[in-house]
Amino acid sequence: MNLVNFRFETGDDGVALATWDMPGRSMNVITAEVGQELSQIVDAVAADPKIKGCVIASGKDGFSGGADLTMLEAFGKEYAKLRKSKGEEEAARHFFEQVRGLSLLYRRLETCGKPFAAAIHGSCMGGAFELALACHFRVAADDDKTRVGVPEIKVGLFPGAGGTQRIARLMQTGDALQMMFKGDQIRSAAAKGMGLVHATAKREEVVAVARKWIADGGKGVQPWDQKEFRLPSNKVFSPAGMQIWPPANAIYRRETNDNYPAAKALLQAVFEGLQLPMDAALRVETRYFAHILRSKEAAAMIRTLFLSMGELNKGARRPASQPATEIKRVGVVGAGFMGAGVAYVTALAGIEVVLVDRSIEDAEKGKAHAHKLMTDQVMKGRAKAADRDALLARIKASADYADLAHCDLIVEAVFEEPKVKAEVIAKVEAVIGEACVFGSNTSTLPISGLAKASKRPKDFIGVHFFSPVERMMLVEIIMGKETGERALAVALDYVRAIKKTPIVVNDARGFYANRCVGAYIREGHLMLMEGVPAAMIENAGKLAGMPVGPLSLNDEVAVDLAWKILKATKAVDPASVDPVQEELLAAMVERHGRLGRKNAKGFYDYPPKGEGQKRLWPGLKDLQPAHQDPDSIDFAELKQRLLVAQALEAARTMEEGVITDPREADVGSIIGFGFAPFTGGTLSYIDFMGEKAFVELAERLAAKHGPRFAPPALLKEMAAKGETFYGRFGAPARKAA
Repeated sequence: MNLVNFRFETGDDGVALATWDMPGRSMNVITAEVGQELSQIVDAVAADPKIKGCVIASGKDGFSGGADLTMLEAFGKEYAKLRKSKGEEEAARHFFEQVRGLSLLYRRLETCGKPFAAAIHGSCMGGAFELALACHFRVAADDDKTRVGVPEIKVGLFPGAGGTQRIARLMQTGDALQMMFKGDQIRSAAAKGMGLVHATAKREEVVAVARKWIADGGKGVQPWDQKEFRLPSNKVFSPAGMQIWPPANAIYRRETNDNYPAAKALLQAVFEGLQLPMDAALRVETRYFAHILRSKEAAAMIRTLFLSMGELNKGARRPASQPATEIKRVGVVGAGFMGAGVAYVTALAGIEVVLVDRSIEDAEKGKAHAHKLMTDQVMKGRAKAADRDALLARIKASADYADLAHCDLIVEAVFEEPKVKAEVIAKVEAVIGEACVFGSNTSTLPISGLAKASKRPKDFIGVHFFSPVERMMLVEIIMGKETGERALAVALDYVRAIKKTPIVVNDARGFYANRCVGAYIREGHLMLMEGVPAAMIENAGKLAGMPVGPLSLNDEVAVDLAWKILKATKAVDPASVDPVQEELLAAMVERHGRLGRKNAKGFYDYPPKGEGQKRLWPGLKDLQPAHQDPDSIDFAELKQRLLVAQALEAARTMEEGVITDPREADVGSIIGFGFAPFTGGTLSYIDFMGEKAFVELAERLAAKHGPRFAPPALLKEMAAKGETFYGRFGAPARKAA
């Protein structure tokens, strides 16, 4: 055998060991070459009478992250070429055969007559876990780093190498569907309890346990290939089966609003596959998978949530001229909710934190937030008490600015008031070293304005976290007019160290994310004042793909904050403020004292915890100048307005140079404020619709609802030229320039 990605050897016990260890990579991934070599191994094991069976293990820190999605992208490009040259039928046939290659290989492995065992440690995801499922025995390391799962749904796909059929034959159908719909990473003990792995062992013993199973006579036959096999939840068309499928379909519609073709295809593949023998079931799975792989939703989600996010996480925007920086100590000034969250995620990453506030009592309250979060993790079994103690030991609560002297980075998170921030900047700069970078966590104030209070504007940068910090994965890095490359590099190194995703934006009021969020909330406000029922507005937002409706989102970020931002914006640029929105916010905050969730009164009423769910405030009807008949409202247009408003704002930030990379606009929109993930993000929403079609839609909305929907000059130009954002501003275009 000519193997590059595997090492293959047979021991005296007659058991072969195939160690997956791809050269030049930190993690194993499934490529065409890996598939070819695995095929050679299966053939060799099956043909050699001296070999009893084979253990597949990894030579890396983890087993494998799954398939290289660029390989799947290549399939799609080849399909497009063939369709032009040989027609749709030939292209579809070729595409189907390419897509089913891995599924056929895994099926050949499990039916070759020899037992295969998977020895799993570390991450074993997607196509790699499907490989393990095809093995006749699976043993997983019982350490904290070992996880298994099929997360494909998160990038617009579903398990397409036999996963839908094998998981649904190992587990109760409802549990199998839930596992695949959620795409979670599952710990070893839980995986064993679910029947996904047969055994757990210490990491250094997993290969030995797998090897012993084969040596002791383990059989190379899967349960579903034996005559006596029965489905865990009985036949689909049985009393037990009918307890599953109607609710499953209802749950699918409730959770996806029919926006995610992959979720529907997964449901169909399992439903149909469980009625067929395995080989026919796998063919059904592949047909659905091939269809989904060609969908625009999968293309958009793969590009944004896999390729672009991976590139940004690896430092795509980091200045190449700057040496790597190791962040050892971070000072967090302001121990309120945001500052306490920043301190927690920083300490969680193993970095020392100095948490400073006006009094030691306030600083200790901030540290107590970290104690609570870690205690929650301990109670859920996700951490140990020793982990909590170690994290808390890394946070020093203080009221003395002098304790910031040896920090590598400062994250200021005090009240959103320029004078307050200016005082803090002066106090901090009086004690920090020359190499320390100052980062301001502001969500509304331009960085260049704040930097005027600094004696070292080159080392002053915006580091904008989103709330709650421990859950939100996005960090906006804001470049002021004088911010230098070293400050940018340090900020990006810090964000990478705390395992969050950064986007780099240039300075402007509201930056990027908050401008788009503001457009979404404003559109909800204006709909309300047009007389659209509040419940219809909220449902339109959720059915369009947003996590919550615009009124609910405003409650979460605080209605009085929206009012404050509107007044501050009006002071700078009166023409940019909509008087209708101003009237609504003034009524909510000034006349009715409805500040949002924080005082349990906003667009919703919030009962005490445990006493029911939030309800839309009945008084909203009294604030509406008129009331439209719900049956006369174009609901599809409501959904369009909520998405188009955000996408137009994203396009304007590109035109203004606030955002310069479409990858950051798309990634930031999905993980920062939940812009409909199935679209691929704000700019992908435009690109996949087509700039010409989008401009026509925006102009129709502008004619009906006002100039806020008028497409910017950049979009009109791109539409006229047939350009896309990724074509004009993408990485290849930047390199060519």
